[in-house]
Amino acid sequence: MSEVLSEGSEGKDSKVFKGLTASEGIVAGKVFLLERERVMIPRLVLHEEHVGREVERFKDALEEAKKELVEIKERVSSTEARESMFIINAHLMMLEDEMLAGATVERIQNERINAEWAFRRVLDGLAQIFNNMQDEYLRERGRDINAVGEKVLRKMVGQEEFQIREIKEPVIVVAHDLSPDETAQMSLQNIIGFATDVGSRTSHTAIVARSLQIPAVVGLQRITQEASPGDWLILDGTTGQVVVNPSSDACKELQKKKGRLEYVNQELKKYVNLQSESADGFRVRLAANIEMLEEIRHLKLYGAEGVGLYRTEYLYLDKQELPDEEAHFQNYRKLIEAASPHGATIRTIDLGGDKFVHPLHLAEEMNPAMGLRAIRFCLKSPEIFRAQLRGILRASAFGRARVMFPMVSVIEEIRSAKRLLQEAAEELDKEQVPYDHQIEIGIMIEVPSASLMAAELAQEVDFFSIGTNDLIQYILAIDRVNEYVSYLYEPLNPAVLRVIRHVVQGAHQAGIEVHMCGEMASEPLYLPVLIGLGLDELSMPAIAIPRIRKILREVKRSEAEALTEEIFNMVSADKIRGVIEEAARTQWPEAYSLEFTDKTLPVPDFYCPYDNKSDIEAGR
Repeated sequence: MSEVLSEGSEGKDSKVFKGLTASEGIVAGKVFLLERERVMIPRLVLHEEHVGREVERFKDALEEAKKELVEIKERVSSTEARESMFIINAHLMMLEDEMLAGATVERIQNERINAEWAFRRVLDGLAQIFNNMQDEYLRERGRDINAVGEKVLRKMVGQEEFQIREIKEPVIVVAHDLSPDETAQMSLQNIIGFATDVGSRTSHTAIVARSLQIPAVVGLQRITQEASPGDWLILDGTTGQVVVNPSSDACKELQKKKGRLEYVNQELKKYVNLQSESADGFRVRLAANIEMLEEIRHLKLYGAEGVGLYRTEYLYLDKQELPDEEAHFQNYRKLIEAASPHGATIRTIDLGGDKFVHPLHLAEEMNPAMGLRAIRFCLKSPEIFRAQLRGILRASAFGRARVMFPMVSVIEEIRSAKRLLQEAAEELDKEQVPYDHQIEIGIMIEVPSASLMAAELAQEVDFFSIGTNDLIQYILAIDRVNEYVSYLYEPLNPAVLRVIRHVVQGAHQAGIEVHMCGEMASEPLYLPVLIGLGLDELSMPAIAIPRIRKILREVKRSEAEALTEEIFNMVSADKIRGVIEEAARTQWPEAYSLEFTDKTLPVPDFYCPYDNKSDIEAGR
């Protein structure tokens, strides 16, 4: 959304837009508007004798697109953007996938239509599949297919692509969307930030931006229509705010905020390698949530104590063929070795038949989020499940591994999953393949029925991990991405807190640990409550760990328990939040000092053209 604030640079109206933070940082600079229209193509009917030539023309375009991606890959330093290398490899695999190439050739031959039209039909079909997915991460994979497809279409119609590396001055790139390979080519000297109409934190473009530490805001909807070439722009990647033609006051305010951010980041570096324990010695492990292997370098960078949640879904995405046992094994071995000595918790696939982009021939569902997904899907597809279980077991020979089953709702599911795991282990024993015979088994607590049966389920497993993202939605019967009811998504709702307490008590009485891997685990304000409840491990995005560790080390568990006891007598989330905020300010001011600090570090000035300053380059 946008709002006219005041008169800004050169007499233009100043407007502020709110999007999604993709990569943190605050920068200011001139707009470079990257305009790229969708390739327009006609539908042509071919004579029979021209079909073969059209197939060859399509294959030539594929080869040209592959060659360009390989050149980009060779140009990008692996030490500069490892995520870029991985994503470009994924795009190269898409170009070789039969779902794109084979299906297009088949259309050209069967329908006798031109290559561009056939390819666009295939692309649109795949895009529709991804767009209908509820999971944000999976929807973003559809954008990757479109990005690759547009590159091939431009080759076929002879349309030259603007090369983003040709930008020669410091600018903020504004575009409808950016492909990951474009992001990977960004010069860190000249591209100081970017803002896009579409995208999310889980898009590959956002992942590359974070790896390169380029401040970025995505999902701004209309930024390309509201910003013009040469406009001045401030981009706040910490809040997702973008200001076009900012006023002098706005420049000064963001300048102060940038200085505070630099100070906070500098202070948090002190906590990367310290022990994760409360002021009175209560130990809480702080682990990382990761989605792809390229993130494992963040473990050491932010002081993560292993991996508390490894999402394995991406292994199944964008592929014609299911990953085999060997693919699972190689992937998990790298993860486990990198997470040593702390270990890694590997969650088995949390996908349903509607999420796979290959012919599983499963029936469509009215509500796939509550249908045949996660552990339910795995138990219905034992061969798919067995390949993953064998891969996990084999990898466990190379370090500490934990296997975790998602969306367990009844005790029969965990017993069935354990039986399949045992069968896989017995197969490996017969084959004399080594694995950890004491591998820990856990379940996600994200369904209300599982939380109510916590004491009984705890007899079946070695640990629980509370997935608050889904659990809160199911307890409160709301969809947090639905703008009409998202206000009800409240982790401090008394019902949510009581469920968490019930789960912790049931687990601890059975002698097993309770972890938390949802977004609630990384929110500084919630930490005293989680300490008071007795959580054993908190898993979160790695970047959040130093901040949580700082607060943890300044709070006494006894004080946190007293606060938790107090709020359990309250029936209003607003009241609970107010009490915790007051405690943060008065009882633990040192713990939350960075949340309220006004200290800054010196940073380069934000240049405002109308302030009669010399041309000061915006720093990062």
